[in-house]
Amino acid sequence: MRCELLRVLPFVFAATLASGFSFRDPPVESGSARTPAQIVLLGTGTPNADPDRSGPSVAIVVNDTPYLIDFGPGIVRRAAAAFQRGIKGLAVKNLNRVFVTHLHSDHTAGYPDLILTPWVLERREPLEVYGPKGIKAMTRHILKAYREDIHIRLGGGEPSNKTGYKVISHEIKPGIVYKDENVTVKAFLVNHGSWREAFGFRFETPDRTIVISGDCRPSPSIIQSCNGCDVLIHEVYSQTGFATRPAEWQRYHSRYHTSSRELAELASKARPGLLVLYHQLFWGTSDDDLLKEVRAGYAGKVVSGRDLDVY
Repeated sequence: MRCELLRVLPFVFAATLASGFSFRDPPVESGSARTPAQIVLLGTGTPNADPDRSGPSVAIVVNDTPYLIDFGPGIVRRAAAAFQRGIKGLAVKNLNRVFVTHLHSDHTAGYPDLILTPWVLERREPLEVYGPKGIKAMTRHILKAYREDIHIRLGGGEPSNKTGYKVISHEIKPGIVYKDENVTVKAFLVNHGSWREAFGFRFETPDRTIVISGDCRPSPSIIQSCNGCDVLIHEVYSQTGFATRPAEWQRYHSRYHTSSRELAELASKARPGLLVLYHQLFWGTSDDDLLKEVRAGYAGKVVSGRDLDVY
């Protein structure tokens, strides 16, 4: 029996190689467990220079693949901090796909960092960016501004690759803007004051539907896009704090943003499983104060997000 087995094994080995099977990578059985989608708040801040809140950015991580929304200041280091806390998909070199809600500086000041730092840390894929009209021009100017840095890193003796600094930018319209085996991403227009194009996004993953508002006034498109979604991530300002603001700022914020009272009304119609507050404007109030304001008109589950919270 042993001799017969020895005669057969070489043929089994050859047939196995011919089939493309790898002994290092065993085949994944169909129906094997997939990693649930994770929401990581990389930055919950505003233009206010709060050292505890980086600029606006959210990561949705599905099967260790990150999908970023916005690149406020601090995005790369916040991703590195999340990686250290166990979010494997947020290794810096994995940051290669981002969706931009609008082009306000607090949402985009981290763009050069997101282009260049992951490349220096061995990202090889070009960065894919999906955003409103103007993102192509912004991309072109940033790359031009850093052309000396790129030139030296490519030819000055530093180990580097020739692809990881490149950017493929897409100027999007409402509808499906991206799809792969992990997510379908739909963009929808929101009302953000004088901005001609400001987007919210709906992420459909195998186990959760997640909607993010970006910056906006109360917008019916958010109610329609959520419509009982699992998680709604929405910007908000304190109604109590608003009353203390100068008249010119009250005029601005009422045109560009959503009050706690307005958000309670919107969320009651949108019916998310979880409402996550981000991009909070407190003006002397606290997270607890803001939650009380929202809960006064909304009976659903709600939390006030902080940087590096995971949901």
